[in-house]
Amino acid sequence: MKLLNPMLLLKSVLVFIILLVTPTLTNAQNTDPNQNIKKLASAMKIIRDAYVDTVNEAKLVENAIIETLKELDPHSRYISKEDLPAADEPLRGNFEGVGISFQIYKDTLMVIAPIHGGPSESVGILAGDKIIKIDGKNSFGKDIDNQFVFDHLRGPKGTKVNIVVLRKGISDLLDFTIIRDKIPVNSIGATFMVDDEIGYIKLNRFSQTTYNEFEGSMALLKSLGMKKLIFDLRRNGGGVMQSAIQISDEFLSVGKMIVFTEGINSPVEEYKSTARGSFKNEDVVVLIDEGSASASEIVAGAIQDWDRGIIVGRRSFGKGLVQRPCQLPDGSVIRLTTARYYTPTGRLIQKPYDNGVEDYYKDLYNRHQNGEFLTSDSIQFPDSLKYFTPGKRLVYGGGGIMPDVFVPVDTTRRSRYYADLTRKGVFNEFVLQYVDDNRLRILNEYESDDEYVKNFIITDSFLKQFTDFGIDKGVPVVEEGLNTSQEAIKYSLKGLIGGNLWTQDVYHKVMLDIDDGFQKAYEISRNGELFSKLSYNK
Repeated sequence: MKLLNPMLLLKSVLVFIILLVTPTLTNAQNTDPNQNIKKLASAMKIIRDAYVDTVNEAKLVENAIIETLKELDPHSRYISKEDLPAADEPLRGNFEGVGISFQIYKDTLMVIAPIHGGPSESVGILAGDKIIKIDGKNSFGKDIDNQFVFDHLRGPKGTKVNIVVLRKGISDLLDFTIIRDKIPVNSIGATFMVDDEIGYIKLNRFSQTTYNEFEGSMALLKSLGMKKLIFDLRRNGGGVMQSAIQISDEFLSVGKMIVFTEGINSPVEEYKSTARGSFKNEDVVVLIDEGSASASEIVAGAIQDWDRGIIVGRRSFGKGLVQRPCQLPDGSVIRLTTARYYTPTGRLIQKPYDNGVEDYYKDLYNRHQNGEFLTSDSIQFPDSLKYFTPGKRLVYGGGGIMPDVFVPVDTTRRSRYYADLTRKGVFNEFVLQYVDDNRLRILNEYESDDEYVKNFIITDSFLKQFTDFGIDKGVPVVEEGLNTSQEAIKYSLKGLIGGNLWTQDVYHKVMLDIDDGFQKAYEISRNGELFSKLSYNK
């Protein structure tokens, strides 16, 4: 079977899709949509009746849709019916399954931790358990991968799965029957107090459940005495726009513009703050970097434009496009860009994509090559992209949110040796083995995670064990790289061990000690001088 090059049908297919799925979007078009439909139908008939080989028409149309959307912008995309559940999972904030975090360790499925409140925890699955059978099938060996686990442990709520577990210290195998249920996909990566007054929240994504999670984190921190917040949106690629609006609302007094959207076929929609803002007068520092995109930029833009906080880090990704899901007759979906969004001062922060998708995604590489990650002086904004906040603070549009305080990427602790250890999975594999051998000892030695963070030390002999382990895994020691990255390696090991034994809060508590961006945010929060200049909303 031979497929025709789908590029021949791109423009006709696009018109057909838009007309079929969202007829109202074509109102502003000058072309006759009926002519385009006839053209498409004629082309397909000619191919069916006259092409030299048999063609798969469904695949032909699907490929044409995919290629057509690439011609529009970098964020419009096609999702097949089969791929839709997985694509929607991060946005829904949950999936259905047994509720474990896991890793394939030495060709065996190992439980890193049962998800709190999930069905695996309720039947007694423990961290460190090795699952060796799932519904009678072996779950160990060279053919076991993440997809095997997803296929066998995930499933509709209310269905049963039988597993056999090998548990350290128990000679007999253990049988469990687990009833699958809805499992939350947490948006919050960490929530804790940095000191007596400053709270810290790390947000990984924006899903449908994010705002409720954020409310819970804020309530916890307030109960612990939080008066200032460091809100970490680094490497947060965005997600559900409504969650970004709800979170922004918490920091603003009533009636403030949070964001507005507009497109040729989409009238202006304005989203303003309500009276419910529960943290509208306290100091806020927002951490962003080149991985902060979309919904993250809505939050950072609203806080910056209303002089409500200090933005710290590096210029954000620059995604200011809004996607709308449009369902096709076979159950597949197009996420079509229908509008651009603008920050309260009117900034469009979408970076250009005129030169195609490949060039668009090379932007971060180009920023790195141009030295932008090391100094803000390499970034030049034309006068047309300069805006002023109500407090007369200069802000910039075009290509992301520019922070108020720039923090260069850390090059002092990273090396090729460190990168090789990470790339080849040496950190994770070593930590899994170490924790498997020492779990009970460490948990008995340290009464709490805070005590672990304070007192656990990665000694030089421990480091030697790790580097020897790396040699066995094909990563020879490079003395220069080891000298450069020794501190980062020790902190990474301590953080990963603590996160494995307790929660990801522990990992972040450890790693923030050598995090230049966080340290700058903490300094700003403690000092308070920059906040005194934000007089407009104080």
